[in-house]
Amino acid sequence: MPKSKRQKLIHTSTTPKLPPRQRSATLFTAIRASLDQYTHVFLFSVDNMRNTYLKDVRQHFSDSRLYFGKTKVMAKALGLTPSEEYAPGLSELGGMLKGSVGILLSNRPVEEVLEWFSDFVELDFARAGAVANRTFTVPAGVVHSTGGQQAEEDDVPLPHSLEVTLRKWGMTNTRLDKGKVVLDADYTVCTEDEVLDSQQTAILKLFGVAMAEFRVRVVAHWSAATGEVTTVEEDAGVESMEEA
Repeated sequence: MPKSKRQKLIHTSTTPKLPPRQRSATLFTAIRASLDQYTHVFLFSVDNMRNTYLKDVRQHFSDSRLYFGKTKVMAKALGLTPSEEYAPGLSELGGMLKGSVGILLSNRPVEEVLEWFSDFVELDFARAGAVANRTFTVPAGVVHSTGGQQAEEDDVPLPHSLEVTLRKWGMTNTRLDKGKVVLDADYTVCTEDEVLDSQQTAILKLFGVAMAEFRVRVVAHWSAATGEVTTVEEDAGVESMEEA
């Protein structure tokens, strides 16, 4: 019997999305509640945002609270003026919540948090719009799976079925020779400090070249004991992202 078009599968475990106003109110309330539990607030930015790695950060700081939501709501929760601030000194930090930033509330020592973030770096494949951190060239001859990053005896030839894909991505000087992809001349995929497009990032990913570094940079932190805000470094600018 054919399946009825009216029959719909409803997942009872699915959490319905809250309206924007209610999400903002929930975020505001959660931050205010956390301020009563933690003695330090860290303002941070993210380079080359990846949700997977941000989850690793959350897991490492499972005894703390991390918020990466609407900056206006987070700033309002901390307070933007001395008369609005939830605790002395927080309005200075609230005024710094601009752009794509988040906050971490923790009871861990400041030195421990700063040291962990300075050492936490994850490599990933670059996305379109990123800047190449080095020049990458595929040598002429039989094209191998790492694009010449390894010696031929330690590598394997690229599958012949990918020759059409390489041409599509701009490597037009390729051809098939006895079932192998051959490059007639060296092909420079990208040069250092060049802004990458989608075709370049696709080729780099195909050859396993990771050029993006996921980093969390602490911009400033506030201490409840002193009510003072200490600046760590200027926000260098990061990819925009919605709440994780």
